[in-house]
Amino acid sequence: MSDTPDPTIPPLPRWLGAPENVVYVGMAAWLIATVVVAVTGWGSTTTLVSCLIGLAVGVFGTGVFLVQRRSSRRGDRAAQRGLDG
Repeated sequence: MSDTPDPTIPPLPRWLGAPENVVYVGMAAWLIATVVVAVTGWGSTTTLVSCLIGLAVGVFGTGVFLVQRRSSRRGDRAAQRGLDG
C-alpha cells in the first residue's frame, strides 16, 4: 500500500484537526457543569466533586499541552513534535 494520500479526498481544515479546540471545549463543558451543579444543587456532593476534578484535569492537561507546544516551537529535543499550531 502506498503512503501517498488519495488525491480525491480533500484534507481536513486545520481548525478541525487542531487539538486545542477539543481541549478548550472540554474545559468549558466541565466549567459549565460545575457552575450548574453548584448553583442548582442538582445531584449530590459526589457530583460536584466529580465536576471539580474534571475541571482540574482539564486545567492540568491544558498546561501540559501549552508547555509541550512551546517546547516544540523552541525546538527542544525532548518536546513532542506536531504541536506547532
